[in-house]
Amino acid sequence: MALSPRLEFRQTQSLTLTPQLMQSIRLLQLSHLELNDFVEAELLRNPLLEREDGGEPGETAEAPEPPTELSAYEDTVTRSERIQDADSIADNYDTAVENVFPDQPAQDRLLPQSRVDGDGALGNGEAPDLDQYVADRPLLSDHLMQQANLLLKTQGDRLIARYLVDGLNEAGYLAVELEAVADQLGADLADVEAVLQALQGCDPVGVFARSVPECLAIQLRERDRLDPMMARLLEHLDLLASHDLSMLMRRVGCDREDLADMLAELRTLDPKPGRAFDSAPVEAVVPDVFVRQGPDGGWQVELNTEVLPRVLVNRVYYASVTRKTRDTAEKSFLSDCLATANWLTKSLDQRAQTMIKVAAEIVRQQDGFLAHGIAHLKPMTLRNVAEIIDMHESTVSRVTTNKYMATPRGLFEMKYFFTTAIAASDGGDQHSAEAVRHRIRQLIEAESATAILSDDTIAEVLKKEQGIDVARRTVAKYREAMNIPSSVIRRRQKKALQHVG
Repeated sequence: MALSPRLEFRQTQSLTLTPQLMQSIRLLQLSHLELNDFVEAELLRNPLLEREDGGEPGETAEAPEPPTELSAYEDTVTRSERIQDADSIADNYDTAVENVFPDQPAQDRLLPQSRVDGDGALGNGEAPDLDQYVADRPLLSDHLMQQANLLLKTQGDRLIARYLVDGLNEAGYLAVELEAVADQLGADLADVEAVLQALQGCDPVGVFARSVPECLAIQLRERDRLDPMMARLLEHLDLLASHDLSMLMRRVGCDREDLADMLAELRTLDPKPGRAFDSAPVEAVVPDVFVRQGPDGGWQVELNTEVLPRVLVNRVYYASVTRKTRDTAEKSFLSDCLATANWLTKSLDQRAQTMIKVAAEIVRQQDGFLAHGIAHLKPMTLRNVAEIIDMHESTVSRVTTNKYMATPRGLFEMKYFFTTAIAASDGGDQHSAEAVRHRIRQLIEAESATAILSDDTIAEVLKKEQGIDVARRTVAKYREAMNIPSSVIRRRQKKALQHVG
């Protein structure tokens, strides 16, 4: 068969994601904070976009008053009368600035063109930036190095201190080996240990410890409470964790009253002293959707419009600029800006409609949870919701990611309502895994010291009371996920609470 070039035509169908479609999909999974940052960047880049001020439709903003025209002489006189900084005043009195303003000479030099009025505003008409007066939280490393520079006299010891400070974790524990520090710096191990002993007296007390017992021992030594009995107690904290108090008292050599006093002393200590310098900001969770009970007994679902960005397309500005320009590149730029602005407004509207549609279906299926509590939480998957609202499963997943719903039962992440199903023993309705976990916690919290429930017993109770067909391994897995100890440890804990408390 001879090979020869030829032309062929083929007709195929394929799904191609345009850049704007991919961006619209990305907007679905953004939280309201990330969405506001994205819109803010678009507002800076696109001159045809403007933020909606929230006024009523049809309202027009009042025309600004024209600025008052001043002559050059009047403006110069007014400014010369208003601007009086520390340097000019000191020159008038023929003295130094420190004699006129002994407390704030540097501040006056920094702000020579502004003054503070009686109401706290600057003389140039701008309000003061309060963020400039907020005290910055010091870092743990900076706080410790300030103390180390005072405690240590030689540069070599301070270099060792810097390496030890860099080796601290967030809790304030030393996460590096002293031998490794000595080898890396070429120093004697005795010198590194001496520096470490000096640093263990820094504030907050307990830093530079290498274990929990050492951290507690440093704090007790600072209080002059580290007696031999307390030291033996710190050596056997593993028995305290397992609540084997009988063995613990024999190892320590104390009675129940002494043990209760020492445990009360330990509760006043901080096992993680470095947490006080945690620089991570605390952010409050703001709901994206509100669910309220309506007057007819149903549920009303609405978006939190306070956190959603609202933008408008300034078509008047586009028309006026387009009429005046003749450059092809400028017209192309304006056309791209108009298309992007139209896309953004439509995408934000579609995102809001999709969120309210998904949230309404979640509320419809979880009506029992909203009315009666977590015990009535139904099993629900992303596919169930997607099939009912005629959307793709991935779309529902993106809409519910990093989104929160405020309900009469509290504030929940929208992913919280999607749980796996556990079959019923009698073939009835399936049970939600979250509801099963809640029931397991209730059974464990209600047990007494003389009637501790094992995992097998809990599985039998669930099957007998509610017809939940769950295996012992599943009960153990749910219990461990909730950080609930085993029945042996719980028995020791409850007995200990009876004798020591």
